[in-house]
Amino acid sequence: MKLIILDRDGVINQDRDDFVKSADEWVPLPGSMDAVAFLSEAGYTVAVATNQSGIGRGLFTMQELTEMHNKMHKMVQQAGGVIDGVWFCPHTAAADCGCRKPKSGMVLDILDRFNAKAENTYMVGDSLRDLQAVAGAGGKPVLVLTGKGKKTLAEHAAELPEGTQVFDDLMAFSQYLMRQDEAETEVGHAVVA
Repeated sequence: MKLIILDRDGVINQDRDDFVKSADEWVPLPGSMDAVAFLSEAGYTVAVATNQSGIGRGLFTMQELTEMHNKMHKMVQQAGGVIDGVWFCPHTAAADCGCRKPKSGMVLDILDRFNAKAENTYMVGDSLRDLQAVAGAGGKPVLVLTGKGKKTLAEHAAELPEGTQVFDDLMAFSQYLMRQDEAETEVGHAVVA
């Protein structure tokens, strides 16, 4: 099982200081739809894990969140990709739930649902809490410099989980993975020959 977990806001779509509250405000980052398509075409299962405390704060409804995710699915499909599942935490930090990143609840649930091994699973995020959530589950943290990524790197470089890889954006990460897969395939063919 080749599994990639993506944060949403700041990784797939533009982030907003006042929350993304509607399908109209949900705007994909340049190249992100193609990046998800490349991952899908390369055989990766793609899941999304996103904190959506705007629900708990009363800034938008479950229906509005569903409309945002329907738009995301449709745009990814138009690019030739698939998002295999979306997990979200509707709680505010005050709820102290187990699913809100930096806790690992959503990541563990995704791993369980897809019967995937944490040590083989990447999670791509733009904030320290994304990286902490996957590292806490034993997975591979990836920081992208879109969204809050540059600020995260500038302010929390010393706190990044061990082994964190840094990429300009989701497209750069997807291209890196495809090169890795090609190299492994070539090594495999060399051994057979």
